[in-house]
Amino acid sequence: MQEFKEREKQEQTISSPLSESLYENLRRIRTVFQTSHDVVIRELRIGEDKNIPIVIVYTDGLASSQSVSGFILDALLVHTPKVEGVHNPEKLFELMSTSILAGGEVKPLSDFEKLYLAVLAGETVVLLDGCAKALMVSTRGWKDRGVQEPTVQTVIRGPREAFSESLRTNTALVRRRVKDENLHCEQQAIGRITKTDIAVMYIEGIANEKIVKELFERLERIDTDGILESGYIEEFIQDSYLTPFPLTYNTERPDVVAGGLLEGRVAILVDGTPFALLVPVLFGQFFQSAEDYYQRSMIATAIRLLRYVCFFIALLAPSLYIAATTFHQEMLPTQLLISLASQREGIPFPAFVEALIMELTFEILREAGIRMPRPMGQAISIVGALVVGQAAVEAGFVSAAMVIVVSITAISTFVFPSYEMAIPIRVLRFLMMLLAASFGLFGITMGLLGMVLHLCSLRSFGAPYMAPFSPIRLAGQKDMIFRLPHWSLRKRPAMISKENPVRDATPAPAPPRPEGEQS
Repeated sequence: MQEFKEREKQEQTISSPLSESLYENLRRIRTVFQTSHDVVIRELRIGEDKNIPIVIVYTDGLASSQSVSGFILDALLVHTPKVEGVHNPEKLFELMSTSILAGGEVKPLSDFEKLYLAVLAGETVVLLDGCAKALMVSTRGWKDRGVQEPTVQTVIRGPREAFSESLRTNTALVRRRVKDENLHCEQQAIGRITKTDIAVMYIEGIANEKIVKELFERLERIDTDGILESGYIEEFIQDSYLTPFPLTYNTERPDVVAGGLLEGRVAILVDGTPFALLVPVLFGQFFQSAEDYYQRSMIATAIRLLRYVCFFIALLAPSLYIAATTFHQEMLPTQLLISLASQREGIPFPAFVEALIMELTFEILREAGIRMPRPMGQAISIVGALVVGQAAVEAGFVSAAMVIVVSITAISTFVFPSYEMAIPIRVLRFLMMLLAASFGLFGITMGLLGMVLHLCSLRSFGAPYMAPFSPIRLAGQKDMIFRLPHWSLRKRPAMISKENPVRDATPAPAPPRPEGEQS
């Protein structure tokens, strides 16, 4: 009870307005930050006779020391004009905000809650005696790793820039690609304790206004202690949580975000993470890579077809092997059946248990390789797979054919451009294996029908998840399984946004006619 009263008293202190007394304000600030040794509180006197007391508050490590010294301390102590004749604090406050302080952004604050938020966000606050307001000067300048090459969504041909953990750097990377005055970037803080900055970017006139409004309503409903990564936001705003499939698209590439904005999507950037979110999202988007739009259309189409083939291999290969060897041996060619039978001679487990052991072993090796330090992780994943697979075959626990099937299945999961789609496939693969071991091909068929029905029931911010397959839209097929040339992609996806549908009016290329040939 005593702790609750102390917390309530502190909250009232934080939300109260600033006082005209500088020393009263200073007392409250020191009460809150008395155990925060990284918060710097400096008492200064300015003016020709050094008779005007002021206080400067900033967080060491978040505020740029050069900005604090050059824009604030130097301006106040060295370049301050003679202000002895100005006895009105309000007049002096206005003079400091318009003429003295040289920061990039200077704005007044009127209560302690905004003051503490500004200090802990890397800004510098200047308080003046006799004025019930403070000045916030923009001095953010913490260290970040800068713009580097993507580590997850790599491409052969395309930009080599990726988002960083700095929100302002990320918004600048998007602005650099979309130089349009209709690109809006609205920012807000989410989290009662962390107060994480969230930036929502969309192009007015292209993005669906209903989707933008719905997104802001969902963000306003978030009431939690903290947001540490964009995955927090993803779970709070998704349409349904009873699904293994992702209902938002995350990316670390600014060019992917720019492309999504041009199609009418809305981007969500979170401070402290290099992964941005795009909504709404369609199922086919997870099989598309940024490189598809930098290669020629025929090459991009062939690669996309390969991804869809790998999708079915990763989902169904072990279950088809189990069904064929357990229930439907008559479907196999005679030579293949004899070969499989000879390999399985002496194997003590049925095909389902055999596949389950190998799949679990590979998942353990994969997770171990990811969690271990990078040089050791690669060695463990490669050597472990080879040694365990060969040893299992030689020991007679599994057949060589099963090792081949599991290996091809695992390799197929790495073909997906989005890691978020590989995760549900890895989970559903075990369900398909169980259905195949129980009912054969009939069980696999029922499992596929259930998965398709589930996918068709999903929506992402009102957009059908399986569009343009269901409901079928012929115009949307130009950039889903196939990728037609850019000059033929004249309209934006209709299921995403119906506003400003035309995005390309370039005519189809035509070779010049030889001289003398009649038209």
